[in-house]
Amino acid sequence: MSKRVAVVLAGCGVFDGSEIHEASAVLVHLSRGGATVKIFAPNIDQMHVVDHLKGAPTEEKRNVLVESARLARGDIQDLSQLDVNEMDAVIFPGGFGVAKNLCTWAVEGKDCSVNGQVRSTLESFRNQNKPIGLCCISPVLAAKVFPGCEVTVGHKQDDRSPDVPATAEAITQLGSKHICKKVNETHVDEKNKIITTCAFMCKAPLHEIFDGIGVMVQDILKLA
Repeated sequence: MSKRVAVVLAGCGVFDGSEIHEASAVLVHLSRGGATVKIFAPNIDQMHVVDHLKGAPTEEKRNVLVESARLARGDIQDLSQLDVNEMDAVIFPGGFGVAKNLCTWAVEGKDCSVNGQVRSTLESFRNQNKPIGLCCISPVLAAKVFPGCEVTVGHKQDDRSPDVPATAEAITQLGSKHICKKVNETHVDEKNKIITTCAFMCKAPLHEIFDGIGVMVQDILKLA
């Protein structure tokens, strides 16, 4: 029987939504693994909209669910419709949208708040002992919601990962444990069934990002 996996998006585009390559890698590896996938996003306004050519905010207003539909090819549901009883696992790709739209980490760091539906989703999967996959910056969601959990956002001694030390320190200050891992590795918190990989927290070639996400997906499907 194929595993049923929910994928939660945060918009469309690395600077204000879900990282497109990460989301695509998740979906490709889930397809290869024979999983049945449903895609969700919260029906909320984005924190802001970034012109990805200029790298600067604009005056536009956009909706996270509407923008995420671009990545989902229109086949997407409001996060409020996600029923944990119908799913075997959940995955959150990364991108700044996670830190801006799914929580307020981008502006408040460890003192951030997590969107209510996102928190409820994470807690529901944890309460039913179902795997939670998080890549890039999204492991901070688990660190905030589940103090004491174990996650990785990369390796603190990798020159390609300049943002990892500060993020790892913030995770530690939240009472969670940061585990250093390379871009092609995952960390599996067996107690909480949280599987994390750093993805674009490391400035690695695209194929290395793709492969690391593949390991994460394989680990999730094994545990689901």
